[in-house]
This record gives sequence, C-alpha cells and structure tokens, in this order.
Amino acid sequence: MPKKIKADICVIGAGSGGLSVAAGAAQMGARTVLIERGLMGGDCLNTGCVPSKALIAAAKHAYDMTDGARFGIAPVTPQVDFAAVNAHVKGVVAAIAPNDSVARFEGLGVNVMQGEARFKDRHTVIVNNMEVRARRFVIATGSRASMPPIPGLDATPCFTNETIFDNTTLPEHLIIIGGGPIGMEMAQAHRRLGSRVTVIEAARALSKDDAELSLFVIDRLTREGVEILESTSTASVSGTAGKIAVTLSTGRVIEGTHLLVATGRKPNVENLDLEKAGVAFSAHGINVDDRLRTSNKRIFAIGDVVGGLQFTHVANYHAGLVIRNALFRLPAKVDYANIPWVTYTDPELAHVGETEAEARARHMKINVLRWHLAENDRAQATRETDGQIKVITDMHSRILGCTIVGPNAGELILPWVLAKSRGLKLSALAGLVVPYPTLSEISKRVAGAYYTPTLFSARTRALVRFLRFFG
Repeated sequence: MPKKIKADICVIGAGSGGLSVAAGAAQMGARTVLIERGLMGGDCLNTGCVPSKALIAAAKHAYDMTDGARFGIAPVTPQVDFAAVNAHVKGVVAAIAPNDSVARFEGLGVNVMQGEARFKDRHTVIVNNMEVRARRFVIATGSRASMPPIPGLDATPCFTNETIFDNTTLPEHLIIIGGGPIGMEMAQAHRRLGSRVTVIEAARALSKDDAELSLFVIDRLTREGVEILESTSTASVSGTAGKIAVTLSTGRVIEGTHLLVATGRKPNVENLDLEKAGVAFSAHGINVDDRLRTSNKRIFAIGDVVGGLQFTHVANYHAGLVIRNALFRLPAKVDYANIPWVTYTDPELAHVGETEAEARARHMKINVLRWHLAENDRAQATRETDGQIKVITDMHSRILGCTIVGPNAGELILPWVLAKSRGLKLSALAGLVVPYPTLSEISKRVAGAYYTPTLFSARTRALVRFLRFFG
C-alpha cells in the first residue's frame, strides 16, 4: 500500500513560482508539500535567466576591451577561453543554487519530494509510490523550448536554451532560428565572444516590442556584425555536428557550425494525468480563471504552464495571488496591464503597458513623448547615447505605456511601472528632484516635455508681463 501524506497545499514544480508558493505557505504555517522531478530552481536558475545573464556579462567584458578608442584607450582583442566562460556561467548558477535547494526548503518546513507527480483523482497526487492528498494544489510545471515543424530539424543537432549553456566550445558560426528576446540576446553574446552569427526570423525581430525603439537594438547588433534576416522563413535544416545547413524559403543556403532554435516556449502539461483531476488544458497551457483557479477549483496553476506572459517575475506575481486565494480565501485577481519586461541586449530594451501601435488602436487620441539619450549629460559622459525613452499617454496625461532603449533600461523602467500601476499622471514624475548626472533624468525630462508647450506659451508670457505691474 502506498504511503499517504496529508497537506494543506501541494505544489508541483520547483521553479520560481512554485518555490515562492511553497516558501510562503510553509512560513505562514501551512502543511506544505513540494514536488519536483528535475532540478530545483527550474528553468530560470538552470537554463534561463541566470545563465543567460551570466553569459551576457562575460560577453560585455570582452566587447568593452575592443571599444576603448573613443575614450582614448587603445582597443585590445580579447583572448576568449570559452570553456572558462562556461565555467563562469556555471559558477553563477552554483552561487545562487543554495537559495533554491532542497536543504533550504526543508529548513523552512517544506516536505520536498523529488519525483514525477501524477494526479490520481481530483484530490490526490501520486509520487514515488506515495499519495499526497491536499486541500489545495498548485501546478507550476513551467515550460520548455518549442521546436517548430521544420523539415529535417528532428534529425539535426541543435541547441535550445536548455542545452546551449552546457556548450564549452565557441561556435565558429552560430545560426539562430528565432529573433525574439532569447535569440537576440544569444546572438549578441556569442558575436561579442568571437562567433560569426546569423539570425533568421520569419516576421519582425523583437516583434512584441515597440517597432521604433526595437530598431536601436537591431541596428546595434547589425553594426557589431550579426547578420539578421527578417521576414525570412526556414524551409529545411540538415547536417551533422559542426556542419549545419539551413535552407531558407528564398532558396539561399546558410552553412554554419552550430544551430540554436529559439522560437518560443511550450507549457509542460504532459504526464500529469490532468484529466483524472478534472483540469482542463490545451496545447497553449492550463485553463485558469482570473484567480488562477483551474476547472477544478481546488487546483491552481501559475507561471509558464498557463501560457501568456512567460516571465519569472510573472510566476512570482502569480505565487502571491495564489497565497491570498488558497490560504486566506481572498478573491485576488490577476491584472497584466502593468507587467514590465526587458530584453537584455546592449542596449537593453524595457517596456511596460501599451506600445504606440496598441495605444493608437485602443484610444481616440494619444500623446507620444520622446527624450533622446544624446540629450542626457551622463549618457554623453559615458559615450552611451544610443537610446531613447518613449512614453504614451492619453489626453489627460495618464500613462498608457513606456518603452526605454539604452543602457540599464531594465532599471530605468521601474518608476514608470510604479506610476502606471498607481494611476499617476506625468506631473508626479515631472516634479521629482533627480540626482545629477544620472540616466534617470530622462524620466523627469520626458515627463516635463508634456508640459513644455503650455509652460512656454504666449499665454504664459502674457501672464508674466501682466504680473510686472504688481511689483
């Protein structure tokens, strides 16, 4: 007979979202079970956010060595030891891993079970010949790389984000299928480390971002030597390790040494026996309501497995909502209107809210405000003037969206996330006292630009002249 365990909440999946739920629930006194079949920390720690940013950091150091002439410093060609770069990436993952470890979570009072979970019925999960019966379940199984139906791909060696960080040999020519954030980040990183890189994108590169500001990124990568082929589909793929051939729809054949497929993510809904639990799902993910409840109201689903915005910070946002719903019975609902995202190329591309195109489609009239980094003194001092902030408002100065392209754009977007989520008007940012010289001045300047036409209008000048008569 299987051993039976009772819990208040059982979390399936130890990625960022699942870990947040488990840690929060256990520390609030709930009997908590956490089940993970793979590595603790999930995709973000092991094959996603953390290793990619570590690789990008190494690549930036290499690039900076070649870019000193504008500061009066002789450029140097870096000697890249790609195996050592990979060791750096692994070292960063290892440094963070204890925060997500079994030992830490057991120390918090979580019953961590390593194995594959399957639902037995609407109230029970089986794992390692044990039955877990819980008052509430949370499915946080994440997603994996989606492989497009390209002829020959299944028989051709290729990387995904799940395998590329295990590579210890610098690709001579890396071909990347997919011009989204992952594809563009990896393209620039590998180019800066010495690879020849070609990106193939069936539509527009960085298509989910503002079309105008994403051009800054595309132009930078092109100037650094990355070949970007937009509106170009892949007809077939063939080859062996070290000798890859990609045939385009145009008939052109691109030959390279390595292939990376970065065409999106697929939710992990298989092998859970969701049907036995009465949980509705599709190829796009598990169906949830605005409280993240599945068709079985005792079961929640969070993070990538529900589709939509597949970011670590969204999974953590979901975790907080589930804690309120599952433990405290509070009807907390999702609101995606103020979720930011960042593409960590150089320059970075950060966004929150509506793009200009989306705002024009949804609103009768809008204002579009811009401020260029070339007009920022700190950007001039650091020779990082390649960027811009773009803010979209309605006719009452309420913020609809903001996109920033430039150095540290991911850090600079935060005040706009706060302002938009709190319904603040531009005056709140225009009135800030900002330290000088900082890149953050661009937020104050672009907000102030909204009021410039009124402040320096003929009416204002007339008012100043009139007030002279009073001393």
